[in-house]
Amino acid sequence: MRIQRKGRGGKEVTVIEKLNLKPNVLDEGTRTLKHDLGCGGAAEGADVVLQGDQRDRAVAWLEAKGVRKVIRGS
Repeated sequence: MRIQRKGRGGKEVTVIEKLNLKPNVLDEGTRTLKHDLGCGGAAEGADVVLQGDQRDRAVAWLEAKGVRKVIRGS
């Protein structure tokens, strides 16, 4: 999980990588994550991109859903 600004007009996004999920599961999980966190975002390839700095909230959400190891980047 990391923050990215490059190529996004200076706006921050939180990128969640390496989830290794099937496309339909990734899309459904992204939709639920966006709803629960109250932010915008999208699935881009195998990654989830959320608007803004959502690292703390996303880590808590993923751990509550049973993800065993979440590594936070900068």
